[in-house]
Amino acid sequence: MDDLDRHILRLLGGDARMSVATLARRLKVARSTIQARLERMETTGVIAGYTIKLGEAARQGRIRATVMLQIEPRAQPAILTRLKTIAEVERIHSTSGRVDLLLQLAAGSTAELDAVLDQIGAMAGVKSSESLIHLSTKMDRAV
Repeated sequence: MDDLDRHILRLLGGDARMSVATLARRLKVARSTIQARLERMETTGVIAGYTIKLGEAARQGRIRATVMLQIEPRAQPAILTRLKTIAEVERIHSTSGRVDLLLQLAAGSTAELDAVLDQIGAMAGVKSSESLIHLSTKMDRAV
């Protein structure tokens, strides 16, 4: 990846619907160059897809939490399989620190969230969990 690729990704990160013609105009390069770059980044996996980013209005009524899990050695494959079946689990990250897995959850109510946390805590191989309720988003640069 070079500077042009990074500029393309930055612009698409702000507006995934931006046309090839608009990208070319803003970056002062030929449309064919942009198209070739996009195709290469898609083929190599740099761009996995084009999507929307929900704003706060769409997220209202959802309670979000981050859950930090410590798990038993060798239990990760089974725990991941079970976590992937829980609709409220939006993201799962492995970590290098005092916790093994970092989860992002979203639920419609505190009762739903509580039930999911109980379900996760009761899984075989989970040693401990700590949850943090998200109160507000102060900044979000995620692409």
